[in-house]
Formats: sequence, C-alpha cells, structure tokens
Amino acid sequence: MGRETYTGDVAFEVRGHLGLITLNRPKALNSLTQLMCESITIQLQDWAQDDDVAQVLIRGAGDRGLCAGGDVASIYRDMVELQDHDGGPLLPDGTPAYRAAFPGEEFFALEYAMNLTIAEYPKPFIALMDGVVLGGGVGVSAHGSHRIVTERSRIGMPETTIGFSPDVGGSYLLSRAPGALGVHVGITGMHVGAADAIHLGLADAFISSEQLEDLTQELTHQRVDQVLAQRAADPGPAALAEADWIDQAYGHQDVEDVVAQLQQLGENVPEAAETAELLQTKSPTMVKVAFRAIRAAAELTLEGALSQEYTIAVHALRSHDFREGIRAQIIEKDRSPRWRPASLEEVDDDLVSHYFTPVPGKLLNLR
Repeated sequence: MGRETYTGDVAFEVRGHLGLITLNRPKALNSLTQLMCESITIQLQDWAQDDDVAQVLIRGAGDRGLCAGGDVASIYRDMVELQDHDGGPLLPDGTPAYRAAFPGEEFFALEYAMNLTIAEYPKPFIALMDGVVLGGGVGVSAHGSHRIVTERSRIGMPETTIGFSPDVGGSYLLSRAPGALGVHVGITGMHVGAADAIHLGLADAFISSEQLEDLTQELTHQRVDQVLAQRAADPGPAALAEADWIDQAYGHQDVEDVVAQLQQLGENVPEAAETAELLQTKSPTMVKVAFRAIRAAAELTLEGALSQEYTIAVHALRSHDFREGIRAQIIEKDRSPRWRPASLEEVDDDLVSHYFTPVPGKLLNLR
C-alpha cells in the first residue's frame, strides 16, 4: 500500500521509495491550474527532505497524455473581463495597456517556479511523457533528470498558434537543440514524436506504452537507472536529424528572410514550402518574439530564460493576439484568428522589443 497525501486535480502518493505525482484532470487533458502548480512545488520540496523518498515520478491520468499545457481558458476569461473594463493607454498593437494587476501573472510566476524546482531537483525526477505533452506539459517533464517517451508521444510548444511564445523554460530547452531545430520547432508549434524528442534533447529514453505500468511498479523498489538499462529500447530514426533544409533556412536574422528562404527551398523540398505556409498562419508578432526569445535563451541560464519568458508573458496578457488566439483555438474553436498586426512585414522592431522590456514591479523572482 502507498502513502497518499492529497488527491484532487493532482494526486500525490508514496509507493515504496517512489514519490508519485499524477496530474488528475483527464477530461481537460490534465491541463495545469495555479493550485496544481503550487501543490506540486510544495510536495516536491517536502519530498526533497524525506529520506523515505528516493526518486519522484510524474504521469498523467487517463489515456490521452501527460498534460496539454496550462489552463488558458480561465486566463482568457480574466483577459476579457479586465480588458473590457479598463480605459488605460494603448499598447503598440493598439490594445489597452490596462493598469490592473492580472491574475495570470501569478499563475505564470508559480508555474515557472515549479519548472525551476524540477530542473534543480536533488533526487531523480522521472517523467512519463506518454501521449500528448504540450506547453506546460513540457515544463513539468522535460526539465526532469529522466524523461521517458513512448510510441504515442506527441510533444510540442504550440504557443505561437494562440498568440503566445514558448515559455515554461521552453525557450531554454529549444535553444540547446542541434542547429536551428529548436527555433524551427518553437516558432512553428509543431508536434514531434519519440525519436525526434530525444534528438532535440527534450527526452532521454524510449519505452513502449504497454510497459509503463510495470515500469512504475519497478521504480517503487529499484533505482531508475537500473530500470531504464533493462527496459529502454531504440525509438527508430529521428526525421529532424535528416532535415538539412532547416539549418539552411533559419540561418537568417529576420523571420521574413527565413520565410523567403523556405519558399525558395520549397521548390525542391515540399516540407520547406509547407513550413513557409504554416508560419504565415501563426501570430506574426509572436513568431518574431519567439524567434528572438529562443535565440537569446542560448546565452541564458534556465533562470534567466524563465525571467525573460515572464516579461514576455506580462506583455502578452495585455495583447490582442493572445486573447484572440485563445478565442479562435480553444473558446470558439473557429480556427480563424484575426491577428493584429496581420502580417510579418507589419511587425516592426519596436513592437518586438516591447515584449522584452521589463515592467517595473512585475519582475520574476524565482528565489
């Protein structure tokens, strides 16, 4: 029998010497709430001091995946309420720069603190990245010490699709992928499978999904390195490892030049042409912001990257595109966002720089 400490949207249990975290919102694909982030951080801190817990594992309830990200539907409701009732000055994209404190700021701060806690955890932190692992799902898994993928894994940072930029330390992780692959994955929002996730540095080992229950049971009394040595298998070839056209296209300093290069390469490489078309469906502002953020994160620590992401988030919460992206993709699901500005050419350097300008009184303190 295990030692259960809390059950709700996230469940905690100790089985043998394994601390077990189960994200428990299967109907919402285990999307993260603020309370879940707080609870996970507190429990991890407790287990770090608990001699009975030798290692920690995180998994998702249900059969669809680990986690689809943060609960942005609730953030959208707050955005609508605040933006519709504040008559403050306008931001560079024409949306109100309302003065009110925004509830989403606290959510992001707590989520990013959780991400750093996982990355710096003093005991093995094992993540079962089975099924859908998107956005915040990457944040609760890919910073761990032992990241396990399966044939069902679909991993990605889809933020530009909803008018946002890769966060939860995603810019840091993607910046360390081989060549320009991280920039490509981050600004397109594409999903990758097990082999590509390992190649990108987002995962470590492949195990078939049918073995996960046995794996979890073995981890209650064996060390993770011993178990993986016995169970890890070959995930097969990574498609991205052979995509030489990506480095050719992303060698430019401006996104417009990247798209032009993709279009040129597309005459012989269909995937390049498809990428050029895909990028033009994303938020033009956030494609440029993400492009800059991922590149900049290559020179930052994880803590520095999270701080940069928080500044971007503070501005995004007050933007037209984040609100519009959530509306189109999640609330009304018409899949027809009306971005503002509407094209990459209309997004100038001043607007992009705006997202990297710290706001007094709204700086992330992770310590």
